[in-house]
Amino acid sequence: MISGSTRLAAVIGSPVRHSLSPAIHNAAFEAAGVDWVYVALEVVPGAATAALAAMRALGIGGLSVTMPHKEEVAGAVDVLDPAAAALGSANTVVLQPDGRSAGYSTDGAGFIASLVDAGVDPHGLAVAVIGAGGAARAVIDALARGGASRIDVVNRSADRADVAAALAGPVGHVADPAAIARADLVVNATSIGMGNADLPCDVDLVHAGQCVVDLVYHPLDTALLAAARRRGARTIDGLGMLVHQAVLQQQLWTGITPDPTVMRAAAERELRTRS
Repeated sequence: MISGSTRLAAVIGSPVRHSLSPAIHNAAFEAAGVDWVYVALEVVPGAATAALAAMRALGIGGLSVTMPHKEEVAGAVDVLDPAAAALGSANTVVLQPDGRSAGYSTDGAGFIASLVDAGVDPHGLAVAVIGAGGAARAVIDALARGGASRIDVVNRSADRADVAAALAGPVGHVADPAAIARADLVVNATSIGMGNADLPCDVDLVHAGQCVVDLVYHPLDTALLAAARRRGARTIDGLGMLVHQAVLQQQLWTGITPDPTVMRAAAERELRTRS
């Protein structure tokens, strides 16, 4: 029951009505008996700073931030965590008791948690990351922090690949697609395959002994994952990263660790209704 004491959290973005986050967060709040509710708020491009001011004025407990606002929010909050500062991008805002806003990036840590949840430790692994956009950069930064031995960035634009690879320091490299065959872990961090059967790479480069992760989660079983399994590789879908970054968000907002199985089940139900 929503009452006068119910706390509010929200996701801001444009567009945002398609977001799975309300289903994920509200299911976890309900399961934990937490008196919070989560909604989606459409915020037009360029208005994220105003949204933060509204957060303070209304006492909104927490914000998730999606495109196109992550960079603007990172520049507008009072404090940034190390990952958000390195990326120049924040996907989470916490309103602190003193009224200051703190920005965090939970995407990369959520990605690492999804690997660990699937029994994969990135420490010491050679990784090929396909893509150099925001999701790729968060993954690269987190993999470097997690001790990956080499991170090859495979991207059509060399300039963007240079920027992304630099986040990994000395273990980061710009590479051609052949790096996919040399990797222990392959990560598709592009949107290729979302809602269709397109492939982000030549699947002949994938082989047994590798783990292939696709950050695309609609469809949940992408063409890349299906092809990788046929070639004997282990696969991990993209819903784990979404769920685990949301787990970290709720920890920051409420101080309580939600149940990731509840959150994943809610996300899967929502995806089924959209299929």
